[in-house]
Amino acid sequence: MSAPIRIGLVGIGKIARDQHIPALAHCDEFTLVAGASRNATLDGITTFNDLDEMLAGNDELQAISLCTPPQVRYGQARRAIEAGRHVFLEKPPGVTLSEVEDLYRRAHQAGVTLYASWHAREAAGVAQAREWLVGRSITRVDIQWREDVRTWHPGQEWIWQPGGLGVFDPGINALSIVTHILPMDFFLTRARLEVPENHQAPIGATLDFTDANDTPIHADLDWRQTGPQTWRITVETRDGTLVLDEGGSKLFIDDELVLDGDDVEYVGLYRHFAELIRAGMCDVDIRPFRHVADAFMMGERVIVDAFHD
Repeated sequence: MSAPIRIGLVGIGKIARDQHIPALAHCDEFTLVAGASRNATLDGITTFNDLDEMLAGNDELQAISLCTPPQVRYGQARRAIEAGRHVFLEKPPGVTLSEVEDLYRRAHQAGVTLYASWHAREAAGVAQAREWLVGRSITRVDIQWREDVRTWHPGQEWIWQPGGLGVFDPGINALSIVTHILPMDFFLTRARLEVPENHQAPIGATLDFTDANDTPIHADLDWRQTGPQTWRITVETRDGTLVLDEGGSKLFIDDELVLDGDDVEYVGLYRHFAELIRAGMCDVDIRPFRHVADAFMMGERVIVDAFHD
């Protein structure tokens, strides 16, 4: 067995504490040896003020996981790549397609791994859903992705700023699944973005896509849902209907529960990252991000009531 890869975590906020740190603790492929944050520390782990201090203070560091807001991630990823470290990007991988493509070129030239992660693809039912859809004729796709921003992003102002994506921060999870499981490419035809009068990013969005066969693909994204949350993708085919529910952890075929899995998303991400590093490869799929960029480019902006956390 190869020795665990020594990794540092940059950004010790909610997503790092909720997902990354527990996943790394259950992933034998990595050892968490350092953290970087101006506002937080990790028990038993050396914590630096920022990435530059981390890189200067730990010569044995092999990989960096970036859990910082996307607005600052390009510069951090570039410096880590230039220092010869493998880089894991939380989703979304950046604020523009161009900067992510530039990071991919730099990683390839430097001979290090760059992984643009999409955690929802690692949900328990996604792989089986993808396999079931192979060769089937799809007639309609419906995406319902509705949650309460106050629950999942309390007090996080960066999500409402340019580059923060607003409701597309969770909505891109749905897009990452459908781009992975559907056996055809699709493109946006219409978008309606509801933007609070006191913010820059949308709180709700409706999207219509199609493909070369004119298949209707519809998405409703909303950040104002209280009570039970809705993360559901329905794919109708000539052979039956597939539903991925609860973010992909539950898989139904024709109303029959086929799989009800545990939350294994981030452990799966880090295991894939380790495989990429061992193989000397990158994984940078920007299709979900491109659909979001298309929505911002062609979407009708509708101003709605102010939103206060």
